[in-house]
Amino acid sequence: MLPKIKNGELFPDYETFLPKNLQKEIGFLKDFFKPYTDRVYLVGGAVRDMIRKRYHKENIEIVDLDIEVYGVDKTFFESLMQKLNAKGVGKSFFVYKYKENIDISLPRVESKIGKGHKGFKVELAKSEKEASRRRDFKMNALMLNIFDGKILDFWGGIEDIFKKRISIIDEEKFKEDSLRVLRAMQFSARFGYKIEKKSCEIMKDIELNDLSSERIFWEFEKMFKAKNLHFGLYYLLVLGIFKKIFNLEPNRDFFFRTAFELAKNRHLFEKEIYKFYFLYIIGKNLHKNFFYFLDILKTPNEYYKIFKRQKHLPRSRSDRFLVALSIIYPLKNWLGNYKEDVKIRAKKLGFWDRSFDGGIYPKELLKKGFIGKELGTELKRRRLDMIRKNFKGKE
Repeated sequence: MLPKIKNGELFPDYETFLPKNLQKEIGFLKDFFKPYTDRVYLVGGAVRDMIRKRYHKENIEIVDLDIEVYGVDKTFFESLMQKLNAKGVGKSFFVYKYKENIDISLPRVESKIGKGHKGFKVELAKSEKEASRRRDFKMNALMLNIFDGKILDFWGGIEDIFKKRISIIDEEKFKEDSLRVLRAMQFSARFGYKIEKKSCEIMKDIELNDLSSERIFWEFEKMFKAKNLHFGLYYLLVLGIFKKIFNLEPNRDFFFRTAFELAKNRHLFEKEIYKFYFLYIIGKNLHKNFFYFLDILKTPNEYYKIFKRQKHLPRSRSDRFLVALSIIYPLKNWLGNYKEDVKIRAKKLGFWDRSFDGGIYPKELLKKGFIGKELGTELKRRRLDMIRKNFKGKE
């Protein structure tokens, strides 16, 4: 383990933790800003993830950068953005988009004056520490000077990363945006970090009824794609999110059974449908219709298309059941396929990546006068009849 970088120390080789394309852009921006100011910082997630890569050797792909520029006034900053051909994407927040993956902004402080995520009064910050206070968690408040690699860590973010911990910077500022509770949940699931006890207690008391369905879903989907799904489940329950969003209070037995299932089988989830397994297993173990969750989260149509044809995973899975299910889709598309025996047997039966047709095709039935809905019904009936004759067990 490398010795920890402290506030004010240098991280001179930081660029080596960035992909080649971003190294090139940082080199250009150094030359661009150098005549005007020596206070240009990488902030937020990129700095956090470079530190994670350094300490924990995590395989993290950094795809975008946030940069804050100090020591210039608003008018001059706008002229610099014009020279860069950067586009204003949040001018009231002093934010510009440079290329596709770099946001450049002036440092700011935000004060809550109304409802929702737009109800903020925004002013320019006078110092780096003042600007960093508006961040949600200590690990996200790190700053790195692009010129010399000097780290600014006013709140103990490096210590949190070192200890794999999530903690709040400022309680009152944190409460101004309730979405941050969901962000804590998805960060925990993505990184495998625990939320500090005091921060947990603060989050439990924050209502979530001011959030739009769209913002809620964005954070949930990040969790659905995460590596540590059992962490996400734990904080959904501990922080009261499950009750506040879904009006459900699962018991301890549900948690331990489901957390174990998520952790044990994650490596067997198919990559192409990975983000759907969490809701599948939750719905199965709560004996709830999948659409209960989809409707509340107002998920995109792709979720409805996937779950429309999903069958719950039975305790006993006969060959007849698996082959009958493969009439609907190849078993690689069934969300119950994470059980190891399913994949092995599906491949042996020949229906992992293709559907069962039994040699019975619509063309033959059309010749016999079947059309429309009757055609589909008869096709399925004949294929199921063939399965009953040739495979043992229950459908």
